[in-house]
Amino acid sequence: MQGESEARERIEKDIRMFYESVKEAERNAQGDKKALSVIEMSKLYASDSKSYLDKGDLFTSFSCISYAHGLLDAIKSIKEGDE
Repeated sequence: MQGESEARERIEKDIRMFYESVKEAERNAQGDKKALSVIEMSKLYASDSKSYLDKGDLFTSFSCISYAHGLLDAIKSIKEGDE
């Protein structure tokens, strides 16, 4: 099924993008225990996304990686507001 293949590729791309973004988020959150805690939570969701992807559960995988990105976006928004 072509749609499933495209969905899998999209999720894999989102997971790669997450791990690129998380590095910057961690640098920007140094010394902020609450922000670092949320970043760790986002990494757990990304890990869950990989697990669900490996099991073939694309819907849950996509939901998890989307939530992980959302947590990083929230931290970024809060940190920008602190400046």
